[in-house]
Amino acid sequence: MAALICSPLLRSCARSLRSVDGSKHRQTWRSCNTNLFQWCRSLHVDSAPLKPSLTTSYVHGTSSFSLLPMTVGQSLETTVKLWPDREAVVCPEEGVRKTFAQFQEDVDKVAAGLLALGLKQGDRLGVWAHNIYEWILFQFATAKAGIILVSLNTACEVKEMEFMLKKVQCKAVVCPAAFKTQRFCEMLREICPEIDTTRVGTIKSSRYDRFLKVQCKAVVCPAAFKTQRFCEMLREICPEIDTTRVGTIKSSSSHHNIVNNAYFMGLRMGYRSRPQVRVCVSVPLYHCFGSVIAGISMAVHGITLVFPSPGYSARANVEAIHSEKCNVMYGTPTMFIDMLSLPDLHKYNLSSLKIGLMGGSPCPPEILRKLKTDLNMSEITVGYGTTENSPVTFLGFPQDKEELKINTAGCIMHHTEAKVVDPTSGQIVPLGVSGELMIRGTCVMHGYWGDPEKTKEVISQEGWYRTGDIASLNSLGYCCIEGRIKDMIIRGGENIYPAEIEQFLYTHPKVQEVQVVGVKDERLGEQVCACIRLKEGQTSSAEEIRAFCQSQIARFKIPHYVIFVDSYPMTATRKIKKLTLKQDMEKKLGL
Repeated sequence: MAALICSPLLRSCARSLRSVDGSKHRQTWRSCNTNLFQWCRSLHVDSAPLKPSLTTSYVHGTSSFSLLPMTVGQSLETTVKLWPDREAVVCPEEGVRKTFAQFQEDVDKVAAGLLALGLKQGDRLGVWAHNIYEWILFQFATAKAGIILVSLNTACEVKEMEFMLKKVQCKAVVCPAAFKTQRFCEMLREICPEIDTTRVGTIKSSRYDRFLKVQCKAVVCPAAFKTQRFCEMLREICPEIDTTRVGTIKSSSSHHNIVNNAYFMGLRMGYRSRPQVRVCVSVPLYHCFGSVIAGISMAVHGITLVFPSPGYSARANVEAIHSEKCNVMYGTPTMFIDMLSLPDLHKYNLSSLKIGLMGGSPCPPEILRKLKTDLNMSEITVGYGTTENSPVTFLGFPQDKEELKINTAGCIMHHTEAKVVDPTSGQIVPLGVSGELMIRGTCVMHGYWGDPEKTKEVISQEGWYRTGDIASLNSLGYCCIEGRIKDMIIRGGENIYPAEIEQFLYTHPKVQEVQVVGVKDERLGEQVCACIRLKEGQTSSAEEIRAFCQSQIARFKIPHYVIFVDSYPMTATRKIKKLTLKQDMEKKLGL
């Protein structure tokens, strides 16, 4: 069978070879050889691979499941027909509880209202908010109306917001007046002083009057979206939306990208075979983990999303799992660590929780083990992806052995190619050897909005996306992420990957959390600095930590500096700011 499949490719190569001579002959043969080689490295991923089959660091995840030719709106409509009375969105702190039928009704009204306010297909609307009901409501309303959603980070300050709005040319912004210490409206007034003097139109509503719309240099409160006429208007004004249209701007992803990424993610997680999936979503919606892996998956698979609180709270997470009987939780390693650190965790009934989906950064093995014992997670799935790849490119199977869950970031996704190359030569490295991870497939973004030069830097002419991550592949098609190229420490010519040292230090009985960075050194270029957060009530010393490393890891990897910290600088998505941490440590050490 393989010979029959490859024979057309062989004939094509033969024709190409006959048409060239001399030095071009060798170049053409190398190209043909690469094509043949990659064709033969396909891996069927509808179920977990059991037998090693890869011989080098290239893999293509094939599947008997076809890609979905659907828009975001069509996905939701299909699910509403199947499960109209199933809960779609629950926000306990807001008192919001919507079935799929109710959610669809709200989406239609908001989409019609946006069109009535003058927004057109292809216009950009910024959503600047925390995890509140309106965020996901506007996510689907913009998709249905053909308006492009611009996901705005809530941590943005005035200058950052001004740059973003100008770059993508937002026609409108939806946001709450304020949240905690953040004054969204005041910041918008700094950018656009005309907000208080220019009026495009106002329709008030008890539910939506806390939201503002900024269009060009004007502000209005969005429509009440209550009448049947708005729904009729949507059907009259909004023609069929092409699935290849840009659907959301984080980079630039189409409906096709994100719908299929969510579809295959849910298939691998086994959502279709479970009678009920209730997900505790602690990750922010303005990040692709929240908007795609949670939001779009809700529409594609009919799962229920529970948002514990508008702002991140480890306690709100466990309270939501307890009261809403969530059986799945999405989070970054730091979020799970925060939950495990709650002193009264044992007071909550977490027996419903079975599955944990973890992404954002590598998770220490010790934490994965504790999730089973302390949070009742019998099925922990680790994934890897980037915003530019819609986002998931590697994801484990719930039934994977512990070794794979601890040591890898999952298996190649359906209809996705990956290869690990030498960062200098671009050549595929041998199996198990570290290099830069590259991705190709339907998941890859169209490009960075309005920035063709940056797009060319990260996406090759052949469609390969350069992740900037150091990784290796094993023979089963699973990926091990070893760090960012820019985070790599070069000590006296030796390449050191912080993740490797971090994973080792997590095995120390006193260590709660650890981050390793490279700090300046006049002689060696960089030195290894371990920033350690100890478990409650524990004390240690730099000498104890270094002694623990002796004869366990290579001498040049043993931390030269050991600094004990109470916390780490964090992004709004609870990722650790490694560059800021590096700078803080250099300042602390006087380097």
